[in-house]
Amino acid sequence: MKLSIMLSAATVMALASVPAQDWAKARLEKSPRHLEWVKVKHGNREVNCFIAYPEVKDKATAVVVIHEIFGLSDWVRSVTDQLAEAGYIAIAPDLLSGAAPDGGGTAELGGRDAVTKAVYALALDQVTADLNAVTDYVGKLPACNGKVTVSGFCWGGGQTFRFATNRKDIKAAFSFYGPIPEKEDELARINCPVYGFYAGNDARINASIPRATEMMKKAGKIYEPVIYEGAGHGFMRAGEDPTDKNPANKKARDEAWSRWKELLKKI
Repeated sequence: MKLSIMLSAATVMALASVPAQDWAKARLEKSPRHLEWVKVKHGNREVNCFIAYPEVKDKATAVVVIHEIFGLSDWVRSVTDQLAEAGYIAIAPDLLSGAAPDGGGTAELGGRDAVTKAVYALALDQVTADLNAVTDYVGKLPACNGKVTVSGFCWGGGQTFRFATNRKDIKAAFSFYGPIPEKEDELARINCPVYGFYAGNDARINASIPRATEMMKKAGKIYEPVIYEGAGHGFMRAGEDPTDKNPANKKARDEAWSRWKELLKKI
């Protein structure tokens, strides 16, 4: 694994208190691809990001990966590696950068409860500004072909859909079981196709799909939701977790990954 990383002692200790995802961490440790931490600066903010590069000859499309409500976890970092394996530059910003004492982020917050509380407290304007800066950064990398897409899971799936209403030049949005914007004027601002990935056993989120489909059609926008029956909310992560007991999650995860990669090929 080619991993360029600098972590403080406090960060290493904090990581130990986050719910274990050893299976995701093991993937990262075995990866032959170049993985590194970078800091993206804008205004007076500095966003810590994890980036994975594919081993390809030509310049690649980029994917911004927005984390779940559980912050920038080992699993989210492993998603960037899986995207790089498929041939894409993938960057996952820690949108909690600066939320912990001494300017730390997800790891330094010390546990799931503190992380989720901090995510709920994030100002949406700040989230948009961070995502704009990260999109600008990755799109200008010498190894990038200038095409940038956005993706996200759970809370990040909602932010993916919302970011599509605020950023005109992203090429596609891939929203995994996230809340959907409810205002027609917001959806009317979308300038790219939005692809939805939803769990069959997730009525809380899925209840919004019919109205969103109607509003997106009315606005002349592309919105293609797919529901994976039998799967639960969070199936992309749960489907990789060897301790998960629902086989439908693994099936949904595998089918969703195949669909995602096929869609990316068309960008």
